[in-house]
Amino acid sequence: MKIADSQRLSFEMITEQDAQLLYDLNLDPEVMRYINGGKPSTMAEIEDYFIPRIQGFSNSDTGWGLWKVTTLASESDLGDTFIGWILVRPMDFYTDEPKHSDLEVGWRFAQASWGKGYATEAAKAVCNALVKQSSGNGKAITHFSAIADPNNKGSINIMTKLGMEYIKNTSVDTPEGEVEVVLYRMAV
Repeated sequence: MKIADSQRLSFEMITEQDAQLLYDLNLDPEVMRYINGGKPSTMAEIEDYFIPRIQGFSNSDTGWGLWKVTTLASESDLGDTFIGWILVRPMDFYTDEPKHSDLEVGWRFAQASWGKGYATEAAKAVCNALVKQSSGNGKAITHFSAIADPNNKGSINIMTKLGMEYIKNTSVDTPEGEVEVVLYRMAV
């Protein structure tokens, strides 16, 4: 699956060759604040845990995986620069009953790109491409969902800009244990 450039951004699937980009992004304690309390990742964690986990749900035909987001060269403030990623996988992927028609979208962006609308623009472009792709292959997507730490106002703002609505507070299992999150969803 390919995703066409948006007004300011380009997209491609992240692979194991992007380990350094993932590591650099996760070095910023503010980027990691609502992920694990601000603890930067080690390169070993990226290579031994994060990349295999990504590979476990990546599927280039369906568009599942992490989509690398890069600014187009015409963006004068950042140039042709990796600024973050958009996650796509079936909701409840790590359970016995993943929801293939309800795709989870998520994002992580470099602090230098915050407040410029890049995450919203990227998430919209990815979601639109996924809907178009699914309608062509007969595997319809019915919903997009997202989760965030209840205090992560930035991510919650992106969810509402995408048209998602609050569903409930719930919890998810993470490597650090069970954490409380808010769930937002929108119908396609």
